[in-house]
Amino acid sequence: MPKAIWNDEIIAESEDTVVVEGNYYFPRASLREDVLRPSDTHTVCPWKGKASYYTLESGEHVTADAVWYYPDPKPDAKAVRDRVAFWKDVKVVT
Repeated sequence: MPKAIWNDEIIAESEDTVVVEGNYYFPRASLREDVLRPSDTHTVCPWKGKASYYTLESGEHVTADAVWYYPDPKPDAKAVRDRVAFWKDVKVVT
């Protein structure tokens, strides 16, 4: 089962992942709320739309903008709706 690991902790786990451009998108509901902090960061993908981010925080550990998602993906990217992906210090294992 795919797992997202950050700071030696599992922060998301699900058999219902979607792989897009080599990134595992986990259901938003599978992501632990207790490590999330809102971020003002946004980027734009030409075919997926506007991405928003979360920062991860637990104790002394902080990784800014390590989680991204598309709140309103374009029609061709509907597979990522209500899903999150990870980068930076987050390791996805399958």
